[in-house]
Amino acid sequence: MRWIVTRLIRAVVTIYVVISLTFFLVRLMPGNPIQTYIETLVRNARIPREKAYLMAQDLFGLNLDRPLWEQYFEYMMNVFRGNLGTSINIVFQTPVIEIIARTLPWTIFVVSISMMISFAVGVLLGMFIAYRRNTLSDHIITTVSSILSAVPAYVTALLFLWILYFQLGIGAKGGTYNPFINPGMTWQFIGSVLNHAFLPILSYVILSFGGWVLAMKGATLGTLGEDYVMAAEARGLRRRRIILSYVGRNSIIPVFTSLAINIGYMFGGAIFVETVFSYKGMGYLIGSALGMLDYPVIQGCFLVITVATILANFIADLLYSKLDPRIQREGGT
Repeated sequence: MRWIVTRLIRAVVTIYVVISLTFFLVRLMPGNPIQTYIETLVRNARIPREKAYLMAQDLFGLNLDRPLWEQYFEYMMNVFRGNLGTSINIVFQTPVIEIIARTLPWTIFVVSISMMISFAVGVLLGMFIAYRRNTLSDHIITTVSSILSAVPAYVTALLFLWILYFQLGIGAKGGTYNPFINPGMTWQFIGSVLNHAFLPILSYVILSFGGWVLAMKGATLGTLGEDYVMAAEARGLRRRRIILSYVGRNSIIPVFTSLAINIGYMFGGAIFVETVFSYKGMGYLIGSALGMLDYPVIQGCFLVITVATILANFIADLLYSKLDPRIQREGGT
């Protein structure tokens, strides 16, 4: 039980540290939305700078000239109260938590489906080529996986957009569903959602499954050389049982670690993929917030990603004892 408490305390401290670092790093970014607005008023409306400054302060409700420690203390108190602030650019004076609540479900929907498909395909192919190492299929699958893992996300997304959407008319671009269709549990609405999600899902799968293949291949090759596998083969156990109970269960442990981390990152979406397809998820929101220097939205998005990633790793720690009981014994009971 002690190791669970230790990991829980570590998770809470990590969340606090990351939130604090995010607060200060965001304010070190070049540019200032309030200053930009003031310069616009002075240049275009010919308003005196002092008056423009007061107008901006009232409009945004955010004073970046206060000492950082005052801003930090106020921000942390608001976070503990569940108040992430209001948007100052993207959706003016709209609560950040409301903006995130609108976009997060779409990212979870797309990325969770993509992750399940890519992980399942990657694990199966990784084990397959590990058992058929140095064969033609091993060389082909390993080469393709390595290339796909190295290709930038925006390149793959742009290729699919040009070939599948513009040339073949497959999928849809812009939004999460057809705005002319009323949302509801109807086949028309569900079909529109799936049609808009098809290209982002395909891009996610192609981008990520190569990494799972290579990771599972390496883990399986390492397991095949273990004494307990050779002992099982010497005892004459069925090949199916050796693959599932001895090789597969132990090989998937290090890959499971990566899956836990990716589940947390899932809440951030993929900025390039969602931006290319104009899919209004968390990745698209983060990209827009960074471009418009919307501090509250940036901090809110990073907070969600941080908490999700750390909680995913904490849950993974709890599940490790089921996959490998040695972890629980080493950490104490």
